[in-house]
This record gives sequence, C-alpha cells and structure tokens, in this order.
Amino acid sequence: MAMPQPPEVAARAFILQDLSSAQTLAARQADTPVEPASLTKLMTAYLVFQALQNGKLQLAQDLPVSERAWRTGMTGASRTFIKVNSRVKVDDLIKGMIVQSGNDATTALAEGVGGTVEVFVDMMNRQAQAFGLKATHFKNPEGLTAPGHVSTARELSVIASRLITDFPNSLPYYSMKEFSYNGIRQNNRNLLLWRDPTVDGLKTGFTEAAGYCLISTAKRSTGGVSRRLLSVVVGTASPEARANESQKLLNWGYSAFDVVKLFDAGQAVSTAPVWKGAANTVKLGRTQPLVLVVPRGQASAVKTSVTRSDPLLAPLNKGQAVGTLKITLGGHPWQEVPLQALDAVPSAGFLGRAWDAMRLAIQ
Repeated sequence: MAMPQPPEVAARAFILQDLSSAQTLAARQADTPVEPASLTKLMTAYLVFQALQNGKLQLAQDLPVSERAWRTGMTGASRTFIKVNSRVKVDDLIKGMIVQSGNDATTALAEGVGGTVEVFVDMMNRQAQAFGLKATHFKNPEGLTAPGHVSTARELSVIASRLITDFPNSLPYYSMKEFSYNGIRQNNRNLLLWRDPTVDGLKTGFTEAAGYCLISTAKRSTGGVSRRLLSVVVGTASPEARANESQKLLNWGYSAFDVVKLFDAGQAVSTAPVWKGAANTVKLGRTQPLVLVVPRGQASAVKTSVTRSDPLLAPLNKGQAVGTLKITLGGHPWQEVPLQALDAVPSAGFLGRAWDAMRLAIQ
C-alpha cells in the first residue's frame, strides 16, 4: 500500500513523524549527515531536564556565569546577555537557551550540570548512544560550527521526540513567544508560534554551513483522537522558508492521513497462556492507547493479528513485551507494535512449577 506523496519541500533534508502512532509519514535525505546548529540545544535541554528530575538542579538555583559562558555568547549571534561573574537562576537560563537560543545561557547550564563543558559534551554523546543514534556526535552544547559536530534529520527527530515524551514539562518553555533578560526583550525565532495555534515548539537553528533549520511540533485533534506531529526541516534558505516548509509538512501530515484508534490504554488485545505462574493466563495490550494513521479513506482496510513468543514463562512483569500486533493495510504489511503484559504474573509455588515443567516436556 503506497504512502501519499508528500509536498515539495525546499530544504536539504526533512522528516515528518507522527509521534502518537510512532510512524514516519515522509522523509528525504533524512539519514544524510548535517550540521545541527542550534538544534543541538535539544540534547542539552534533555540533560538539563534530566538533572532537574534527578534533583541535581533546581529551577530557583543560581548558577555562576563563567568567562567561558560569557565569551561563547559573544561568539555567535544568539545570546541572552548574561554578565560574566554574575549568578543567574536556572529557570532564566533555560528560557534564555530555549526562547532566545542563547549560547551563553546554554554554556552556563552545561557547566552547571557537568561541572565543565567537556564533561557535559561527554554526557551528550553518551545519551546519544543510549538513544541508539549512530551518526550523531557532539563537540559542544550550543551548536556552533566545529569539525565532527554532526547529526541527521532522523536522529534529530529522535532527540526531539524523546525530549517531548520524557519531559512533557519542557513544552511550555518551547511555546514561549518572547523572553526578556537584563532589560533586553527577544522574540522566539520559531515563526510558527505566531501563525499556528496548534504549534507548541520546538527549536530553530542556523549556521552558514547548516542553513536555516527548524524542528516544529503540533498537536491537533482528528476524529476525536489527539495527534502530535514532529517535523524536522534542515538546510532552507531563510527564516521565512523554514517556517513555510515546516507548516506545509505539518498541514499535509494532518490532511493526507486518517487516524485509527485500535485499542484504549490497558485494553486487552488478546489473552495468552502462562506457564509456571501464579496465574494461568495474562492479558496482552498496551499501556498507552494504540493508534495508527493510514492514507485518507483506507481505514476500513486495516486488519490485525497477534503473534506471541510462546511459551510464556513466569515471572512476567507488568509492561513486559510478550508479543507483537501485526497490522496490515489492504493485505500489505503496515506496522508492527510490541504487546505488553497488562498485569504482573509472579512465579507459582514449587509444585505448580514442577507440574507445568512436566506438561511442557510432553507437549
């Protein structure tokens, strides 16, 4: 079953993801290495919000502004105008990094989390590896041009989607249209925040080598089901172009596809036998609602089937992957989704385990 043809996008590379169904809707040159410019700051933000979650940072905490942070702000066009040897609240530094794309605020946060910029960059690269990214390698936390500082549109979409999923409390920062610090008001460079009320982030970037880049995300309700799309557009010709091309992709993603809600969160897709367990069966499903998108008008052609990794042996943890839901569209493979145990199944007692072991042996 062919995917709808995406619109013409005037960019070096792009990718459009449906985060609600974990589907890629369109891509071009998405695995080609690119300079990420200030899109780098999404990984920096991920580690900052991780540090806040772990209690290593507090929003009201004051961090010192080193000469290095101050000078990094002087290096590029984007800065928050924090003063050397002053102290700035973490909350203001985050706003400076996200809304103003301040290289100085970003460096101050990196030093606050890692102790030094070098340690923080190591943390960024370890996190990239943990995400399974193969092409991405960081040389700094702010995104200024440096040899070997590289990513791809697809891998940037992974970083952005993990930030949204793991730290949804970060989105209010990304939807801020302006931020004032030190008496200087600066607008968010993401023009879509003014044009599309469903857009609530995410990040712009620009260097001479990278061109004008934008990662944008929008949340709209379609047929009573909420969908979040994520667009990555890199290498456009101007701030206006990156906004226009991103808007074009988002609008197409919502209009060219229908959303199909297959199962509610916690709804049993099927029931499977369990061996050596305190219970004889376990319900399989998803802890999140199971939705998918299909080309417009094709919803009736969706079929599903369940495959399991039998025999299922206790103990089973709640949320453990124990099967796969195979989805076809018009008889053609469309998507495969892991199914989870909806309840924990502890091991049976000695006699129960021995009895099931004997039954399994003669099957």
